[in-house]
Amino acid sequence: MVYDPTARHRHRAAYHRQYGAATRGTGERVDHDGKDNRPKERGGGLLMGRPFGVPVYVAPSWFLVAALITWVFGGQLERVLPELGGVRYLVALFFAVAFYASVLVHELAHTVVALHYKLPVRRIQLQFFGGVSEIEKESDTPGREFWLAFAGPLLSLVLSAVFYGALHLVQERTVPSVLLAGLMISNLIVALFNLLPGLPLDGGRMLRAVVWKISGKPMTGTVAAAWVGRALAVGVLIGLPLLTTTRDGAEIGGADSLTDALLAAILAAIIWTGAGNSLRMARLRERLPDLRARVLTRRAAPVTPDTPLSEALRRADEAGARALVVVDGTGAPTGIVRESAITGVAEHRRPWESIGQYAQDLREGMRVSAELTGEELLEHMRSTPATEYLVVEETGEIYGVLSTADVERAFVAAMARPAS
Repeated sequence: MVYDPTARHRHRAAYHRQYGAATRGTGERVDHDGKDNRPKERGGGLLMGRPFGVPVYVAPSWFLVAALITWVFGGQLERVLPELGGVRYLVALFFAVAFYASVLVHELAHTVVALHYKLPVRRIQLQFFGGVSEIEKESDTPGREFWLAFAGPLLSLVLSAVFYGALHLVQERTVPSVLLAGLMISNLIVALFNLLPGLPLDGGRMLRAVVWKISGKPMTGTVAAAWVGRALAVGVLIGLPLLTTTRDGAEIGGADSLTDALLAAILAAIIWTGAGNSLRMARLRERLPDLRARVLTRRAAPVTPDTPLSEALRRADEAGARALVVVDGTGAPTGIVRESAITGVAEHRRPWESIGQYAQDLREGMRVSAELTGEELLEHMRSTPATEYLVVEETGEIYGVLSTADVERAFVAAMARPAS
């Protein structure tokens, strides 16, 4: 067995990428008024709107692709409609915008189906090669997974058919006919490409759903679709340049063949990386049940707010507790003592400092059920970031205190464990 010293840090990074908001409490600033004063997360581009309540962003890379499409399509227009002159680039720019509007419709199809299945959608982002709908939860059945994936290519096929029908209503060799033909072909290509049966493409998710249905195991479906995706990446890397060279008779080593090879390499890298990420995320979700609030919770000692810090620590040590909960005269919890707040207090000051001044008031969402596990636990922590949470039984009785640092360590340990 080869020991990889970077593995632990990679797993920690994966945790922060997927559930970052849950762990920002380690360095968050939450004032005693209960307000979360962390900086707001940026969307990742230019906000274009919120259809169905989902923000749509355009990544900076889109403008590069729009310029490339404008240049390439403008060159084609020069051969088809030479009388346009320089106006052809305005027409080509309109085509680039219309094409990405079609991509947005493709992504909105995924979004609508996800919302129908009560799956939260964080955002839609239009970027270098198409778009991405960031759906925050996995489908709970293979059938839902299939339809969620198929919705996008289906809408692209419908758009292609609509543009094909409209093409018969306009005069040939005109600007509208060229635009409609281009949109018809481009949407057909988008649909067919996304139907390829390998992750991270929609066809890969459909394949995953089918294998999941047959095997009864979502992880089996993910593994199968991810490896097919990797095979597709190799096929694109080798096959696309050969296909275009054979079809167009281009000279190997010429400018056109080098452009095709570069495009193939970029597409192959995207597919290969996406397939690998799908495998890693599936492994993550498979091991999430190891995270259980009841197991990770620290035993807590209850103290009143006027208790000296030294006395509170003595009681905690005597009870074998590793956390302190501030309670009122009736024993009801009112706050949690943050570990980071008291570790820096000098020992000679502890008898003169009351524990109440180091407590964080309990705010909405800081009470966690002892029965929460896995993704539900992390989702709760992400929705209400904090450094510690009060864990309670179903009866409302105090069970202890859950630290985000403990959850992170458990996550890293679970991910570092060798696959069975």
